[in-house]
Amino acid sequence: MANKECSFCASKEGVDTRLIAGERVFICEHCVISAYKIFFGDTEEEEKSSEPIEQELLTPKQLKTILDKFVIGQERAKKVFSVGIYNHYKRIFKQTDVEDSTEIAKSNILLVGPTGSGKTLMAQTMAKFLDVPIAICDATSLTEAGYVGEDVENILTKLLQVANWDIKKAEQGIVFIDEVDKVARMSENRSITRDVSGEGVQQALLKIIEGSVVNIPPKGGRKHPNQDFLQINTVNILFICGGAFDGLEDIIKRRVGQNVLGFDQEKRAKSNDIKLLKTVEPDDLVHYGLIPELIGRLHILATLDEISEDEMVRILVEPQNAILKQYKKLFAIDNVELNFEDEALKEIATLAIKRKTGARGLRTIMEEIMIDVMYELPELDGYEIMITKDVVVNGEKPLYIKKNRQSA
Repeated sequence: MANKECSFCASKEGVDTRLIAGERVFICEHCVISAYKIFFGDTEEEEKSSEPIEQELLTPKQLKTILDKFVIGQERAKKVFSVGIYNHYKRIFKQTDVEDSTEIAKSNILLVGPTGSGKTLMAQTMAKFLDVPIAICDATSLTEAGYVGEDVENILTKLLQVANWDIKKAEQGIVFIDEVDKVARMSENRSITRDVSGEGVQQALLKIIEGSVVNIPPKGGRKHPNQDFLQINTVNILFICGGAFDGLEDIIKRRVGQNVLGFDQEKRAKSNDIKLLKTVEPDDLVHYGLIPELIGRLHILATLDEISEDEMVRILVEPQNAILKQYKKLFAIDNVELNFEDEALKEIATLAIKRKTGARGLRTIMEEIMIDVMYELPELDGYEIMITKDVVVNGEKPLYIKKNRQSA
């Protein structure tokens, strides 16, 4: 029988050359390696490129200045958040600058504030300007191992995907877990059945948050038992948890012995609740339903205030990517000038506050107001569109002003 040979390079089968047989074809191990490099790149070069590049650290003041461009208000929360980010990356890159036996422990962050107050935006903004990958997930979609739902380890798979499968880069990234308050355990009325999306999820989060080597299925989940697992060390990954924690104020009131009854209490309730949140303590979060072990790993606590009407107007107009600026650009592309009366902006802010969705509701309201105008937009070349208070409140048509073009 004739010696077998590679169908690609004609190498003969021997001690130094092994062949893989197909249907009337063969391929040698050298061609397999070459094909792998063509499709997936040179693994040695990838490992070299994945080495962390130490960059100059931005100071807390510089970090807050960046946040100021995108997040309106929340001055105290932005300051606490900036210090936490600075200390985290200083721990990674600068800890060895001082030679002693002291090891700086990792500090993760917990953001407490109403829906739409800027928790996710703060994390996204920091990740973008620090050029680190960020994975954002909803705690309500997570379940503990063995149940239908998303495994906690999939958070790290998402982070790895955002980092373009660069493990070193992912190990210095940020994970933002939103609505962590929704997995609080039922303290008084706990079911005899297993708490799939509550305490079990909190227990599953402990391992990855505290810093450990975790096996990550690259395809996600446990549906592919034969897949090779990737190992990722979470010791330098910053975990940020956020939640509205509705009802936390009542727990704080009971702790401080504040009387919630009486004729004057209702008038001062809202302002008092805002002040109360700033005095939140770990025990309050335990009574809310977070397990002590999880709270012990979220050392930095920042509380965000409910957005006022004036701040809502500023959110519409001032940030670098303000909604109003985005719409103006959309109109300018069709050579149409878009303007809003001040009263119209105030009415939009009022509507957003009534919907109790925070700044998230602004875009929905704007879309409802602008949809008819944008439908006609391509035919409005050379016009100025003025959105008045009546457009927002009564649904009337905007003012269409034909701009005069004077030749020079």
